[in-house]
Amino acid sequence: MTAGTTEPEEYAVDPAERRREQRGWYFYDFACSVYSTSVLTVFLGPYLTSVARAAADAEGFVHPLGIPVRAGSLFAYAVSMSIVVAVLVMPLAGAAADRTGRKKPLLATAAYLGAAATAGMFFLAGERYLLGTFLLIVANASLSVSMVLYNAYLPQIAEPDERDAVSSRGWAFGYTSGALVLVLNLVLYSAHDSFGLTEGEAVRICLASAGVWWGAFTIVPLRRLRDRRLPPEGPDGRGGEGAVGSGWRQLRATLKDMRRHPLTLSFLLAYLVYNDGVQTVISQASVFGSEELGLDQTTLITAVLLVQVLAVAGALGMGRLARSYGAKRTILGSLAVWTLILAAGYFLPAGAPVFFFCLAAAIGLVLGGSQALSRSLFSHLVPRGKEAEYFSAYEMSDRGLSWLGPLVFGLAYQLTGSYRDAIISLVIFFVVGFALLARVPVRRAVEAAGNPVPDRV
Repeated sequence: MTAGTTEPEEYAVDPAERRREQRGWYFYDFACSVYSTSVLTVFLGPYLTSVARAAADAEGFVHPLGIPVRAGSLFAYAVSMSIVVAVLVMPLAGAAADRTGRKKPLLATAAYLGAAATAGMFFLAGERYLLGTFLLIVANASLSVSMVLYNAYLPQIAEPDERDAVSSRGWAFGYTSGALVLVLNLVLYSAHDSFGLTEGEAVRICLASAGVWWGAFTIVPLRRLRDRRLPPEGPDGRGGEGAVGSGWRQLRATLKDMRRHPLTLSFLLAYLVYNDGVQTVISQASVFGSEELGLDQTTLITAVLLVQVLAVAGALGMGRLARSYGAKRTILGSLAVWTLILAAGYFLPAGAPVFFFCLAAAIGLVLGGSQALSRSLFSHLVPRGKEAEYFSAYEMSDRGLSWLGPLVFGLAYQLTGSYRDAIISLVIFFVVGFALLARVPVRRAVEAAGNPVPDRV
């Protein structure tokens, strides 16, 4: 922290209490990351696609609401739609949290709604592609809303110079839980005959168990984190009454306020672009592997497990690199690697799991670090007292506005019938995101937000 800078009372906590909150905070990543890995990345894409194909007509199309949709594009479109729903809800949650100071009840509501929808995927069987689409939209939107509130705790529980490390540890906790549950999933799926289960039943149990895990471990952060009391007039001087009802008015006020911080907006624009590519790769990788490369489910689970294991080391390792070179330079390096990964993915031969494993290893080494450092870097650009509102805008960039990538991916497949064309189209997100981030003077952005500048950013 810079000399002469003091923390406001609502942020200054005893170091032991701050570490206790940080440990509790890590566990929400531990809870919800299982959904991202087991459900969104591994099982649901191929399984929902197979359910849709079972319900498709002779030309391979399903017709939700009378709209002809190629069965192979349904999952990508559903992910895109879930993000649109999240965009409508996140501003309300962010404004309500900042205006009332009560993040924890809102976090609990979003987390358990998402966990319940995920557990309900056990009933996704036969030709119930509409049920699967609905549950995916609810679960994915709930996760996005909960992450607004979860991320907004970071500036309150970590000093500026420790946020890169705290954020990276959170991601490491998440990838650790993802790896642990994937091992259990791999055992159940590979030996489903021994357990007296069909392949579909094993998949549905894996999907539902992610919801149970999410709900069970959410108890830890709800017990450890504490809400900060706000002054009677609230952070914006208008009081806490009617917070949800005024959510959209508050969002307009937040966007207007962000215009006073154009460098923060510049970072958000860069993050919006490159993270759209990251999120699309995560959500569509299993569909690409199963449909284009002809890999079986066991291979896909093993590959994602490899990502989880290496992502722990990658998140912690990139956190250390950030201490030496700064978060911005480290993120830029990761974007260059992402570009090379997609280019290599386009040329991967079908039916060759070894090459797919090599690609998964590369993804694991940059995935956690690029996300964790982006989150911690943004925390330095947020004015005090507006964490949830600004992190609502950040979450729109993280998940809320990451609808374009899945939509482009789905359209590319719908038009060409080739997942290779769909995957290579994502390169543009990383190239443009790199160029935009390189132009952001982050040290001046931190100063403009009124925050102390760490030694390296």
